[in-house]
Amino acid sequence: MNCITLEGSCYEMGLRQGTALLERGERVLEQVPFPITPERVEFAEACLPVYARWFPGALEELEGIAAGQACDFRLLAGAVLPMYCMVPQPCCSCFAVRSGGQALLGRNSDFLTVCERNNTHCAYHPAGGRRLLGNTTAFVELEDGVNSAGLAIGLTSVWPGPPRPGLNAGMLLRLALESCGSVGEALALLERVPTASSHTLVLADRAGELALVESRGGLCAVRRPVGEEAWVCAVNSYHLPELAEYRCPGGDDWQAEERYATMADALSAGVRTAEEAMDLLRGGRGFLCQYDRRSGHDTVWSVLCDLTAGEVWLAGGNPSRTSFEKLTRRGEGGRFWDF
Repeated sequence: MNCITLEGSCYEMGLRQGTALLERGERVLEQVPFPITPERVEFAEACLPVYARWFPGALEELEGIAAGQACDFRLLAGAVLPMYCMVPQPCCSCFAVRSGGQALLGRNSDFLTVCERNNTHCAYHPAGGRRLLGNTTAFVELEDGVNSAGLAIGLTSVWPGPPRPGLNAGMLLRLALESCGSVGEALALLERVPTASSHTLVLADRAGELALVESRGGLCAVRRPVGEEAWVCAVNSYHLPELAEYRCPGGDDWQAEERYATMADALSAGVRTAEEAMDLLRGGRGFLCQYDRRSGHDTVWSVLCDLTAGEVWLAGGNPSRTSFEKLTRRGEGGRFWDF
């Protein structure tokens, strides 16, 4: 898994990414695992005013990448902005649990093995924004992450419905991590920002607040569990009653319901420590990551955020075969959000 630290303005961070990749002989537009069709480019252009209003930094970073790559910004936007909106994307499993004063968020990223060389762990230090750690199969957008306030979020994709101009799931996730310090603040932001994609978001913070958001374009449902023992989980299908009619729209869901049952059963029985959560992510409590790689897809990384202890653990491959390692950073001296 690639690792990169980015600092400065959004444009500067993008320029560094684009230039570094080009110096290694890598052109990002040649690595996109789907055609950048005129339909995608047109949809991206329709989304630009929404990004300019709500997340202009994302456009600035894309402009920096395009400059560093010496490539067409329109095509780059056509690759990134319609993610989770127009064709199936990563599937994934995510959960958050509060138990015995412990708050944990875990996520397995399930994606195509042919794209593994592009998977990246990012440390963002944006000028004027919250610092954060995150992971992505692409760039600019993030698929899971935790910020310096102790807010963690993970996404799963859902078979896309009719797209509408707005921010996609990965951009919403990153915007929330840069802007918000708690689950409550993130939910308030998500209520305001136009959403383009079909997805779920699992949220947890160091105070032990949890939430599940299921979204399908303009439709949105939220669950905030109460009580000392509480949990939420998500796969690439809907489970809240408000979106029940869109639960199984068809297509290969990578054994979504089996993965959901594994997490729900384990969390109901009790997951109280980081090690128990990592065991769940490894498949120790049932099917979650035990794919046959010959199929062309696999769990390509796994992350566990212990928000109570302030620790982040990352397995840079399938966690049943790859060890979790505690992440460190420059100036390590305490909890993640102490920097």
